Amino acid sequence: MAEQPVRKTSSAYEAQVIHTERIAPHMVRVVLGGEGLAGFAVDGSTDSYVKLLFAPEGVSYPEPFDVDRIRAEFPREQWPANRTYTVRAWDAARNELTIDFVVHGDEGLAGPWAGRAQTGDTLWILGPAGGYAPDPAADWHLLVGDESALPAIAAALENMPAGALVHAFVEIDGSADEQKIVTPDGVGVSWLHRAGRPVGEALLAAVTALEFPEGRLCAFVHGEAGFVKELRRHLRLERQVPREHLSISGYWRLGKTDEAWREVKREWNAQVEREQEAAA
Repeated sequence: MAEQPVRKTSSAYEAQVIHTERIAPHMVRVVLGGEGLAGFAVDGSTDSYVKLLFAPEGVSYPEPFDVDRIRAEFPREQWPANRTYTVRAWDAARNELTIDFVVHGDEGLAGPWAGRAQTGDTLWILGPAGGYAPDPAADWHLLVGDESALPAIAAALENMPAGALVHAFVEIDGSADEQKIVTPDGVGVSWLHRAGRPVGEALLAAVTALEFPEGRLCAFVHGEAGFVKELRRHLRLERQVPREHLSISGYWRLGKTDEAWREVKREWNAQVEREQEAAA
């Protein structure tokens, strides 16, 4: 999921839940469809993402749903909250949008919604946008992330060029959270089990210990901001990977709500860049 803005529009896509499936103990797959998705399309990015809109409890909006009108006429505390999620799959022929949600009980907003979603439930969506896809000209690919990046990593693996050399590391709670990903050349994932360790610790160890192949790298590194920062430093300074060969960003920040992280994320990323440029 690259750091690009979602297409700005006063209208949103209205989607209905077709079905849900718990594909792992901590992940629920929601398939959305309906006539309201007419015109939805992705551009080929494997990190395509959308903004999911959630009204505060007890708040309803006039029809037709219009984000600009809501923000003009409703007090800020009644604006819909939004959460960013990767498009796991888009089936244009069936008009079906698949999104995978990390779910940890009642923690958060979108996860609990997915956990209790029922067929026919409505969800408003803005987007999509995106900026990463595996570069067919690269000599090899590095995919790194925690559960939040797993949908984008899975999509990237499924769209790798034939014969691609890939190292993919995904950190999850344990073996029960592993998923089967069907890839063109049978490229697999190195599943790293957290087993109570801090988020990202296993990923840092795996990447720093990896013997990098020769040639140009195309890397996708996303997930909790703390380990992403450390891997950005490692790749840029120690491995000397050019910035333009990296898609790297913190999807979330340990100890911060989604809203609080969005408020500081841009400056946080800028500060990290300044620190690494100074150290180079």
